Amino acid sequence: MSTFHLFAFGIYPYIALAVMFIGTWIRYDREQYTWKASSSQLLEKKWLRIGSIPFHIGIIGIFFGHLVGLLTPVEVWHLLGVSASAKQILAVVAGGLFGVLCLFGLVVLTLRRLFHPRIRPNSKPMDIVVLFLLLAQLLLGLASIFISVGHLDGAVMLQLMHWAQSIFLLRGLSGAEYIVGVHWIFKAHLVLGLTIFLLFPFTRLVHLLSVPVKYLGRNYQVVRRRARASM
Repeated sequence: MSTFHLFAFGIYPYIALAVMFIGTWIRYDREQYTWKASSSQLLEKKWLRIGSIPFHIGIIGIFFGHLVGLLTPVEVWHLLGVSASAKQILAVVAGGLFGVLCLFGLVVLTLRRLFHPRIRPNSKPMDIVVLFLLLAQLLLGLASIFISVGHLDGAVMLQLMHWAQSIFLLRGLSGAEYIVGVHWIFKAHLVLGLTIFLLFPFTRLVHLLSVPVKYLGRNYQVVRRRARASM
């Protein structure tokens, strides 16, 4: 195992996650006025609506699919009667569907951000960087599906699960061993994903943590039309 491999999959994950959690905490504590998505809906609605809905449905499905798929112990899957092969097939099908949906929305949002005459001048450089990072990450994820189809025994899936769980449980650098023989597309997908985590506190992505749960229990707002002044 090379030094670069040990750093990329043994040390870098802890750096990225530490920066993400600590940086997000500091930003929320000190710069709450910047904690927003900076919506451009007032500048343009049509293409935002076309791209935003499929993008968010797709990204939410992908996120929770990765979260459950990678961090659920193998014993739990076996207890549920789901073999490694069946789990990989499920990941390929669900990941493909949500991935294509997300890709469509992300392409629309990227083109809107780059070429709309009212959106581009009001975009920050980091907004565009984030879009391209997400696009590259999504393309790598979709490309990995074709690699997974070539070996549906679930072996690679198990290696990725063991790596993710070793990082999550803070088991030191041992997790890097599970990624040694994995295809380079999976490795690039992991490194780029960690890089997005690293940049998370410094972008508009922080709004993902602001789920407006309190609005579910908020009283209805009564809105009345202003009465016309008598002539």
